[in-house]
Amino acid sequence: MAQRELTVASTAAFSPRLMGKLAELESAVGLAIRGKAEVVRMSLVALLARGHLLIEDVPGVGKTTLAQALARSVSCRFHRLQFTSDMLPSDVLGVTIYNMQSETFEFKPGPIFTNFLLADEINRTTPKTQSALLEAMNEGQVTIDGHSHSLPRPFMVIATQNPVEHHGTYPLPESQLDRFLMRLRIGYPDAASEREILRSSEPRHPLPAHSGPTAEDMVQLQEAVSGVGVEDSLVDYMLAIVERTRNNEALALGVSPRASQALYRAVQALALVEGREYAIPDDVKRLAGPVFAHRVVIDTRTTLAPRIAGAGERIIAEILSQVEVPL
Repeated sequence: MAQRELTVASTAAFSPRLMGKLAELESAVGLAIRGKAEVVRMSLVALLARGHLLIEDVPGVGKTTLAQALARSVSCRFHRLQFTSDMLPSDVLGVTIYNMQSETFEFKPGPIFTNFLLADEINRTTPKTQSALLEAMNEGQVTIDGHSHSLPRPFMVIATQNPVEHHGTYPLPESQLDRFLMRLRIGYPDAASEREILRSSEPRHPLPAHSGPTAEDMVQLQEAVSGVGVEDSLVDYMLAIVERTRNNEALALGVSPRASQALYRAVQALALVEGREYAIPDDVKRLAGPVFAHRVVIDTRTTLAPRIAGAGERIIAEILSQVEVPL
């Protein structure tokens, strides 16, 4: 591939200090989630691409542990919300109250005013409360009583949900799912990793607050993502995959332009995480499933049941096998 020119931000991101911080962050999260190096790397990609992460899997495999490790290994503000059916939008966003002493209305920020928000079991709260996150996830701000309030940078929502249990849950609508850059499934650990988990007598803590990357470090890395080179042939490859999702007989709905933008940013972020100044076709192959699978709608008339775990991923994998890879 041709030599790429790096932007000033990208050059700064490849400095030994920042890349060292990024490596420390990946190592710390990896200590919390044993034997899941690819899942850990994908979660870092979501963070650097300014995206939000949906972690979907059965109980006990480390969904909350991964979210907490990622958030607490960065020297930023972190808040965890356990979503329940009686939670209101104001419990997330905040509320405007009347101050009798000053005789004015004052805004009391909610827990969403943080750098990392862990939305635990997001599908257990009502659609009204789920929708309260839409503006924050898309615009980086919230509007209450006609006034807009900016959220700190970086800002990331890490949501978890159990795809098996449906009693008392509210499935996320397509508009909400589309706001998540990618969906990850952790899966069970292999035998060696599970043995290590059982033998470990020490708690698995993330990096100490003073040694992890700071908010400024993460913002610099996020800004550097746009400096990663993506050749025209690779853009055409991504667009060909997008077009196949919109014309696939197994899908009632393909991915949107927002999804194609998400894949583009994620491909750049993965290249940066791996220390490259340019993207390659393998980046697209690795990311197409996590970025696209939760955005497509499976046609109920096909033999694939929409609720079968991994159905979307299998369709995306089939599409990838049909699209010619650029040289």
